[in-house]
Amino acid sequence: MRHNASNLAVAPAPRETEQALPFYQPAAHEIALFEHAWRNQLPLLIKGPTGCGKTRFVSYMAQRLGRPLYTVACHDDLSAADLIGRHLIGDGATYWSDGPLTRAVREGGICYLDEVVEARKDTTVVLHPLSDDRRILPIERTGETLQAPPEFMLVVSYNPGYQNFLKSMKPSTRQRFVSLRFDFPAPAAEQEIVMAETGIDGPAAKRLVSLAQALRALREHDLEEVASTRLLVYAAKLIQGGFDPLEACRAALVEPLTDDEETAAALMEVVQTLFAR
Repeated sequence: MRHNASNLAVAPAPRETEQALPFYQPAAHEIALFEHAWRNQLPLLIKGPTGCGKTRFVSYMAQRLGRPLYTVACHDDLSAADLIGRHLIGDGATYWSDGPLTRAVREGGICYLDEVVEARKDTTVVLHPLSDDRRILPIERTGETLQAPPEFMLVVSYNPGYQNFLKSMKPSTRQRFVSLRFDFPAPAAEQEIVMAETGIDGPAAKRLVSLAQALRALREHDLEEVASTRLLVYAAKLIQGGFDPLEACRAALVEPLTDDEETAAALMEVVQTLFAR
């Protein structure tokens, strides 16, 4: 299905107090790096596996900095017009409608392109003038050239595990960004995240994290992806809601990782070993 600008998620992020910020567990110096990049008008590239907290981090930083956040889920049908905008017809007249990238530039917001390598390369080329020292956005269809204000920031992310010859970021694009590598949190930190997100008790969270560690060790065994922190949170929410722990792990951790019945059965053996203790 083709998406247009109206389908793209827009999340305004007004200035909030520290207590109102979404929960985020820092792993290293990523908060300081993001803030320095924003203050110095540098675009940021975040690399990391699915479900490791990239999107949550960007949402947290947008609210921390008090900037509007425009999130675009990239896909292979994404066009430059979806980002910049297009002329629409309504009430017998033609009018211009800004895309999320243009709105972020006009408002001095943060534009976040999630899984940017999924977009066509001829689409991501429109980012070049914004991601170098020019910081401009030419809008050919209206004849405008927008100068990005100091508050504007461009952030993109992708999962390096999905990269191949056909889906990779052009070097000419990648080298325009300051880069930050994400990975799954250390076990103690991941346990804190699961507890904070779901209210589940410490022993149950620790068991789920141990399960995730065991499943991640099986990545080379016919698994395209591994158990993410996001999936751990899903499992913990089911368990916290009274669902059977084994079935919760099947629904939230095993079935999302594989369609192969034999592989699923092998993963459930790992689950049963850990949850039978």
